[in-house]
Amino acid sequence: MRLYTVHVRRHGPEADSDLVLIKEGFCWPAFFLGPLWALWHRLWLAALVLLVAGLALGGTGMALRLDGLSQGAVAAGFAAIVGFVANDLRRRGLARRHFTLAAVVSGAGREAAEWRFLDGEPELAAELSR
Repeated sequence: MRLYTVHVRRHGPEADSDLVLIKEGFCWPAFFLGPLWALWHRLWLAALVLLVAGLALGGTGMALRLDGLSQGAVAAGFAAIVGFVANDLRRRGLARRHFTLAAVVSGAGREAAEWRFLDGEPELAAELSR
């Protein structure tokens, strides 16, 4: 079973974006794609920071004349950090867009967790189905 945080925005501009579930734990897409992942989730500032930090680490590695293995280890370490904090960055971005944390639910997958949440919130389920 996976844990998901449920974020709700009532009276939002788009009916299909009023409910967002974010998985707890490591984010593999952010690990591999970094700034592109952040852009996909409309985290503009995070994308810029990730890009600049990645370029700075690469430039520093070249300035220190690190060998390829060492530069790869630094890049992998940076990507791992991004993977661990990515879902928290997403939660902060949703909070800035007026989403509120509604619950923490578990499920075998995202859809099962969403059903479990909506089963306990029939008013919200009816509002979202309109």
